[in-house]
Amino acid sequence: MSELRLMKGNEALAEATIRAGADAYFGYPITPQSEIIEYLMTERPEHRTGMVVLQAESEVAAINMVYGAASTGKRAMTSSSSPGISLKLEGVSYLAGAELPAVIVNVSRGGPGLGTIQPSQADYFQSVKGGGHGDYQLYVLAPASVQEMADFVSDAFDIAFKYRAPVLILSDGLIGQMMEKVVLKDQKERMPDEEIIEKYGDWATTGKKDRERNIITSLDLQPEKMEARVHRLQKKYEQMEKEDLRYEKIQCDDAEYLFVAYGSSARIAQKAVQLGREKGIKVGLLRPITLFPFPKQQLFELADQVKGILSVELSAGQMVEDVRLAVNDKVKVEHFGRTGGIIHTPEEIIEALELKIIKNGSN
Repeated sequence: MSELRLMKGNEALAEATIRAGADAYFGYPITPQSEIIEYLMTERPEHRTGMVVLQAESEVAAINMVYGAASTGKRAMTSSSSPGISLKLEGVSYLAGAELPAVIVNVSRGGPGLGTIQPSQADYFQSVKGGGHGDYQLYVLAPASVQEMADFVSDAFDIAFKYRAPVLILSDGLIGQMMEKVVLKDQKERMPDEEIIEKYGDWATTGKKDRERNIITSLDLQPEKMEARVHRLQKKYEQMEKEDLRYEKIQCDDAEYLFVAYGSSARIAQKAVQLGREKGIKVGLLRPITLFPFPKQQLFELADQVKGILSVELSAGQMVEDVRLAVNDKVKVEHFGRTGGIIHTPEEIIEALELKIIKNGSN
């Protein structure tokens, strides 16, 4: 049966990982995501489901352990926070190049450098523009609640195996550390090798039985083969946009102004929508749930309706570039954000809308 609990976002994600039938977690502690590995170590899921949990000697070791487990068709996850994710990016690019399914979690913190342990959304570029080397993308889910921290785990594994590609859950220290009610799903059984092959194909290195060898690699020294691999990846990303784009519209039907925000910023912007409406400002919110693929067409269409758009982020301005590209100069787009771990308030967002968009007019 499903179960109702009061949990931190990080803990809810960790419990959901066990219940999603994950085979392995490899990680390394770093604030503000350390509760994920701490919870898994405390719960000892190897006794509940047979799931392997291992603290690696480094972030680099952890992502390469994920590569090894994913090569055998197992549901493998790792998690970290901003600088730790940076260390994993070579391995993430290898996962993408080798077309391996895996789930990576970033509970992001302020930067650059060691920065602060406080919440930030300044890893947007890193997350949606590839991050590592080469022509690849990550499917990126951005939870805005503890419930979504739990729900997106199973979704992420499903997407990863559907496309044979790494998937990123991009959270931040605010969502990871807050406590809310969460409904946890029933326990799923871990898939045996035979079921993995039946459902996803026999690409995994599960042991050679009456077939050619399966070779997992991202290396193609012949240019024609490497180009064909890149083209195959690009087709997957196009398919993601057609079949698995996610977004939420909040009070957009009659909106004259629009907030665009994701994750923790979307929660705050939703309250700002309420405050704006109380002041007589018809404002709505478009919340991208997938940051890649990005809801470009939805923004393009809304740009015909509204007088101006405010991109609300916990950063100096990153997603705003994609918002501007999506609307193609149809309407004025401005950015409002806080950095250094300072969290904006709904009142500040409304003030920024009035100052940057309404007072100055639209294009």
